[in-house]
Amino acid sequence: MIYSAVRKKDENGQDVDVEIKFNVGDLRRVLELGDSDIDPIIIPERLRKGLWCRMGFTGHLNGKYPKTMFSIPYNFLIHCVVHALSHQKGAYDETSDYIMNIITCLVLNRLYNVSQVIFDHMVDNIGSSGMYIMYPRFIQMMIDDQLKIFQTILMIY
Repeated sequence: MIYSAVRKKDENGQDVDVEIKFNVGDLRRVLELGDSDIDPIIIPERLRKGLWCRMGFTGHLNGKYPKTMFSIPYNFLIHCVVHALSHQKGAYDETSDYIMNIITCLVLNRLYNVSQVIFDHMVDNIGSSGMYIMYPRFIQMMIDDQLKIFQTILMIY
């Protein structure tokens, strides 16, 4: 669960602090990713590595996975996923294990719990010393959703 406070003006023009709480379920609902809690987060290594070979991977299967070692169509897919979902500030040429899990599930059309992975990285980032806003668009969507709920509660009372 992530807690935050947002300052908002009420109908009288006064500043009001609104407490916002969200969890994986809220993230899943707002982003409409279509996954569930029972979907896997970890894909078997043998399945991943077998798929990478079929995707034209030419590097070593242990260690870092540079996207340039894949065939051109898969290189572009990896590039898009890394830039959309990576939790790193840079080093976009190398892919991490969880990104390769996501790509494996996309290519094989398997279920994957993307919401849990995104939420876990958001929570990990809050506790880090070099904190920066990760997934700012997702956070803004969740804040907007919570403020919409807050507005309906104010209208009822």
